[in-house]
Amino acid sequence: MPLRSARLRRGAATAAVVAALTAPLAAPPAGAAPPVTPAAGSPSPSPSDSTPGVRALTPGVARRLDAAVREVMREAHVPGVTVGAWTPDRGAYVRSFGVADRRTGRPMTPDLYMRIGSETKTFTVTALLQLVDRGRVRLDDPIGRYVDGVPNGDRITLRQLAGMRSGLFNYSEDDAFFRALTADPRRPFTPRQLLGYAFRHPVLFPPGRKFSYSNTNLILLGLVVEKESGQSLGGYIERHVLQPAGMGDTLFPGGAGFPRPHAQGYTNQTADGRVAETAGWNPSWAWAAGAMVSTLRDLRVWAPTVATGRFPDGRPMVSPATQRQRLVTPPGAFPGAGYGLGVFDVRGWIGHNGSLPGYESLTVYLPSARTTLVVLLNTDIGHAGQEPSTLFGEAITRIISPGHVFALPAQPAAR
Repeated sequence: MPLRSARLRRGAATAAVVAALTAPLAAPPAGAAPPVTPAAGSPSPSPSDSTPGVRALTPGVARRLDAAVREVMREAHVPGVTVGAWTPDRGAYVRSFGVADRRTGRPMTPDLYMRIGSETKTFTVTALLQLVDRGRVRLDDPIGRYVDGVPNGDRITLRQLAGMRSGLFNYSEDDAFFRALTADPRRPFTPRQLLGYAFRHPVLFPPGRKFSYSNTNLILLGLVVEKESGQSLGGYIERHVLQPAGMGDTLFPGGAGFPRPHAQGYTNQTADGRVAETAGWNPSWAWAAGAMVSTLRDLRVWAPTVATGRFPDGRPMVSPATQRQRLVTPPGAFPGAGYGLGVFDVRGWIGHNGSLPGYESLTVYLPSARTTLVVLLNTDIGHAGQEPSTLFGEAITRIISPGHVFALPAQPAAR
């Protein structure tokens, strides 16, 4: 689930080059520096480039975007995709392409509910940071203070969990877990069951040594939120994040629930490798790391909210001091990208992507231009080892923000 959001057999992966799929445009300079971390009094993320660099979304640009999106769909065999881009005073672009359901031919539309995979991580970490502000937890507390039985639990901090630097094994890469899920994709999993798959493996490295994307980290943080808030994770997020943000179409399902209308999803992450429909699969296996559902409208709201730490009405979602800590995004995980506390900075774009069997998403915000980009699609089947959501993100940003191209290299499959 991450940059391969909830990808079962990958820890952190996403696409790379799509130059052949887009009209020729200026690319980011070779060897561009990694994203900078926010300055000590900065109220919002610091982009990689000080110039806005976003094209007006004119009819001509819209035609180029239409062509680029259709070409990625054709090359990557994507059934349906919705794209939204918004820049104040420079226009908007909202389009749906293809079908939401191959059986019926029902078209993809901007109002559909979609599973958003690892974008859930941004909500779980936001809940944790709110508890930091309330003095209920501290980022440098060891996880062993809150959850028993964690390998290196007396040394791994909440900050390292949120920043993907714990060294804990990613449970979704465990062979037994993969067999259990694909044998019955509608079965429920508990957080403790998920941790059991992870903890049977040795730790990968000492805490803080390096970046390693692991869904296990977020399961642990979800348990911390529940313990210290006295509420279910979904209930806390609903009351303290979604309601104040006005995001009435976003939810943390308790099981396989999926509001209508929604798109059918398509995956080849199955026991026999054949493509299957996934709308009825139970996302409980992803829980705090990737179970949530949302819409284009709500994700348009969420992109600037999570990137700035402020609700749409201007109230702080987390304190400015805590938000500054969230946006410290050390380089090293991917060229031109850094990972903070539950968010990426990819050449100035702040946010996260998501991947769950049958669905992928990308929700990012470019603070220098106050530009939001959301991509939602109904397959997670990769193309030439690359993530379809990133193929779209790169193709779109090459056109609208050539100085800030969203590109992430594919990582080797774990299986």
